[in-house]
Amino acid sequence: MRTTSRYRAAVRMIAAIGVVSLAAACAGNGGATDGATGGTAGGGYPDKNITIIVPFSAGGPTDTVTRMIAEPMAAKLGTKIVVQNVEGAGGTVGAGEVAQADPDGYTVLMHHIGMSTAPALYQNLGYKPLESFETVGLVTEVPMTIVARKDFEPKTLQELVAHVKANAGKVTLANAGLGAASHLCGLLFQTAAGVKLQEVPYEGTGPALTDLVGGQVDFMCDQTTNTSGQISAGEVKAYAVTTPERVKSLPDLPTTTEAGLPGLQVSVWHGLYVPKGTPQDVVQKLTEALKTALADQKVIDQMAKLGTAPVPAEDATPQAHRAKLEEQLGTWAKVIADAGVKAS
Repeated sequence: MRTTSRYRAAVRMIAAIGVVSLAAACAGNGGATDGATGGTAGGGYPDKNITIIVPFSAGGPTDTVTRMIAEPMAAKLGTKIVVQNVEGAGGTVGAGEVAQADPDGYTVLMHHIGMSTAPALYQNLGYKPLESFETVGLVTEVPMTIVARKDFEPKTLQELVAHVKANAGKVTLANAGLGAASHLCGLLFQTAAGVKLQEVPYEGTGPALTDLVGGQVDFMCDQTTNTSGQISAGEVKAYAVTTPERVKSLPDLPTTTEAGLPGLQVSVWHGLYVPKGTPQDVVQKLTEALKTALADQKVIDQMAKLGTAPVPAEDATPQAHRAKLEEQLGTWAKVIADAGVKAS
């Protein structure tokens, strides 16, 4: 099996370490807003480590985004942030764990578009997105890319559509499991192309992309945060980006509209959540730390390399986040109902 890019190797190294940042030594540092007391002023929060649950595998796009913002958030709050991967059932296992956690601000969830699709996919979900969580703020909105093993025959998106229609029983479409962003994008691809394909689910896009690079599956949809390195290195074949405009870090990659499939447009938004009942002053401190992280030049530069950007400051708020979630719940309920997809 071929190796992935140095970028993914670095991410996996960080994942193995687990602890993202130690920022307690901010006393006397001019960049620390709260001086020697760090972020503990006002109610004593935080006075211990904070855990951010990522409901997908280490090395995947949601994990990558989380680890980008964890360090500057920890510096702002004056504590450690530990990133923990809790995989399973399209992100619902990790989300359910956070929904049941103590509402004290020490267990935080980073989730993507899957928060808005789970109610339509799972009959016995165990939590309700709008009722079981407090929203903290939106983080980023990531474009999707359509990529294939580098020796896959089709050269353009139109050729890909023609090829999968002619070989629907043989072509394999990888995804990160039911309800994952890659699965949803794959559904939209099949609808736009008018074809039903053999899907191969994985426990996260990290292992799915590894198998794509290794040639074990044919193609998939995945976020630029996970595919940019492989595209630039020539480890995968890229057909299009699923947004109205081209991505600056991948200037030669056409949009789906330019490439002949205008019905396929989707991007993956991410947001932070805490359990319902978390004190509002704690939520506010997390929101302020998130805004600080999204304004950090290192984070901005890292995201730019991966084809995305932090949301505007006005969207990194509980109010904007909740409004986005409400709108997306309605949108995806219809898409999933039309596709006739349900979790078994």
